Amino acid sequence: MYDQVASNKRRSLALIAIFVVLTTLVVATILYLLDLGFVGVLIAVVVSVGSAWASYWKSDAIALKMSRAVEADRHTYARLHNLVEGLCIASGLPKPRIYIIDDVAPNAFATGRNPKHAAIAVTTGLLEKMNRVELEGVLAHELSHIKNDDILVSTLAVTMVGLITLAADISIRMMWWNGGRRGRNDQEGGAAPFLAIFGLALLLLSPLLARLMQFAVSRRRESLADVSAIEMTRYPPGLISALEKLRDDTTVVHASSRATAHLWIEQPTAQIEEEGRLSKWNRLFDTHPPIEERIEALREL
Repeated sequence: MYDQVASNKRRSLALIAIFVVLTTLVVATILYLLDLGFVGVLIAVVVSVGSAWASYWKSDAIALKMSRAVEADRHTYARLHNLVEGLCIASGLPKPRIYIIDDVAPNAFATGRNPKHAAIAVTTGLLEKMNRVELEGVLAHELSHIKNDDILVSTLAVTMVGLITLAADISIRMMWWNGGRRGRNDQEGGAAPFLAIFGLALLLLSPLLARLMQFAVSRRRESLADVSAIEMTRYPPGLISALEKLRDDTTVVHASSRATAHLWIEQPTAQIEEEGRLSKWNRLFDTHPPIEERIEALREL
């Protein structure tokens, strides 16, 4: 397990680098098609590095805001605070900020840039539907993401994927309606037509590439966090029972989106027809391993 954690840390650095490179390529392509040439490439580097830096400092706040999370009052949610404190003492972690999301669907996520600047958000539905040991299992899972250093790349993905998708979408719309300057100069010959075709292909494919990287952020980390949570609580039945309740629950988190779906302990969007009309589309972009597989893996421990 410790080898997996170390491997995940290396992958995190690689994914962050890939996000920055992809953002640079997308922005550089847009500026090239607007006829800014190599000056546009320099601007693109500044924009991508700047966006990554801003995401490092602010993406956790963005994720919490998108999810409509509010800080959990110490007295109103005393049990929640006590469980988190006990798990943090046992695992040697600093206590993260704790947030509440007013939603009937049971779910939770962790966010932040490092263990000293982390936050956990849980829905009111989770607090209502889980008993003490089940809630402890879910909280241990989220704290495991913090301990395993999963939260930085997961949180960065919220803003970086959104930025890439938005930039590509806006540029394609601009070129569709009035055409890029570079496109109008393609009749001059040379490499311009080929670069323009490459640029258009990159803009069309970049949202998909960003989504694929989002999958890479989440799927293996969820299973690893499950195992780490059991090591933290020393009680597999608690998390197993919690995952079974999450599996059987058909409510969806109304404050979620595909941009933040990879953060949650369970896929927060509709997955079956009873949960919503977009279930088939959502399954194509599922960022989590099947919950039944996670349960079976925990039963073998």
